[in-house]
Amino acid sequence: MATKCGKCGPGYPTPLEAMKGPREEIIYLPCIYRNTGTEAPDYLATVDVDPKSPQYCQVIESKDIHAKCGLGYVHTSHCLASGEVMVSSLGDPKGNGKGGFVLLDGETFEVKGTWERPGGAAPLGYDFWYQPRHNVMISTEWAAPNVFRDGFNPADVEAGLYGSHLHVWDWQRHEIVQTLPLKDGLIPLEARFLHDPDATQGFVGCALSSNIQRFYKNEGGTWSVEKVIQVPPKKVKGWVLPEMPGLTTDILLSLDDRFLYLSNWLHGDLRQYDVSDPQRPRLTGQIFLGGSIVKGGPVQVLEDQELKSQPEPLVVKGKRVAGGPQMIQLSLDGKRLYVTTSLYSAWDKQFYPDLIKEGSVMLQIDVDTVKGGLKLNPDFLVDFGKEPLGPALAHELRYPGGDCTSDIWI
Repeated sequence: MATKCGKCGPGYPTPLEAMKGPREEIIYLPCIYRNTGTEAPDYLATVDVDPKSPQYCQVIESKDIHAKCGLGYVHTSHCLASGEVMVSSLGDPKGNGKGGFVLLDGETFEVKGTWERPGGAAPLGYDFWYQPRHNVMISTEWAAPNVFRDGFNPADVEAGLYGSHLHVWDWQRHEIVQTLPLKDGLIPLEARFLHDPDATQGFVGCALSSNIQRFYKNEGGTWSVEKVIQVPPKKVKGWVLPEMPGLTTDILLSLDDRFLYLSNWLHGDLRQYDVSDPQRPRLTGQIFLGGSIVKGGPVQVLEDQELKSQPEPLVVKGKRVAGGPQMIQLSLDGKRLYVTTSLYSAWDKQFYPDLIKEGSVMLQIDVDTVKGGLKLNPDFLVDFGKEPLGPALAHELRYPGGDCTSDIWI
């Protein structure tokens, strides 16, 4: 694993060259015990994903990553061409909203200061992606940590406390130049520019609205946004609300910019869209991996615009999977998709109590990159419920040398 940002990874010259890289052998996942009843620090799990290895599908190393820098509510990190690391923030130390960015030294990881100009933070923060050839960065917003950290309260939506904007930044001047209100776009989380460094468009997943919106540059240099995918809600009985959104919590793009993948944490499905025409995505694959609407559960679906019947519960290698698909990562060649099932411990506890008791899992999906399509690998399961200190909640997935959700070409 590289220890210096700016000197890490094999340094593929283009996204298409990266697709020719070697198959992944290990994956890193941050894991937590918060709200599980186990008093232990957060840790980084190393999982063996090499089918030829005798330790395939096993956690082969755990490293304590308990935060000691005093930085609360941080989320996304990207390496910069300067060798520094830039990390997004969701709030100030008191849990109020503040969408700023922290700069870390790429060798020592010591805090160097903030990236944005003094007083120039966005009202709310979460994810970001930059495209240096066009001098632009896009940032998203969830909510102030005080709003979401203890669970989801529908009244906070009515009160307008959740994010609904994209912020467009001047990459060189480090300041917001445009704020885009999202029509029907509540809780914009993950932002993804196309991997092509010349591209002037990308996608953002709006979690609560359960849709994908395309952002793009106009001829005059300003930016606009339009909805291109909508996951319809389901009318239900036995749930907290009469309608259940998909809750689209993660998205990613294949390195050739052909396929977009999204996860619906509440509905329980993972989707693949052909975005060769970014304005008109076409659904090419869908698979259910647990979720809140499975047969035999407490939720009864009364009206469904997409399904004729509720999906079956997912059982892999004898274990019934709790939770739904959440964080996703794609192999460089686009043929394997890895999935974890935990969102945020307080929300896990609220919507999937069994997830807290049993721990999350990691699954692997085989991808048809020719015609499109998704198929579960029945022989792959990493069960974080069997961790030595008790059930743990695994989150995002990263490769040592870079991946589809962290690498930016300059």
